[in-house]
Amino acid sequence: MKKLLAIGMTLFAAGALAQPDMAKYDKSCKVCHANGAAGAPKTGDAAAWEPRMAKGMDVLLVSVNNGLNAMPPKGMCFDCTDADYTALIEYMATPAE
Repeated sequence: MKKLLAIGMTLFAAGALAQPDMAKYDKSCKVCHANGAAGAPKTGDAAAWEPRMAKGMDVLLVSVNNGLNAMPPKGMCFDCTDADYTALIEYMATPAE
């Protein structure tokens, strides 16, 4: 029973971490990533995100926190945590359906 409970809690936690805060996406990321402004990879464009994702999440988090090219530090989401950024990046890198 303990093992089953631990597995269930792990699956719940993994699912919770993977869900982006869409309000944070809308206020910070969407401005550039919805339309590719200033060279930002578009949300859902897996080909554009592929070379970025290949660098690894740690490198992407440094880029978000410090800013990169036209993206300002923290992507203008000053209340985002690294977990928020991770979920948002994974959301944006997921191929559009």
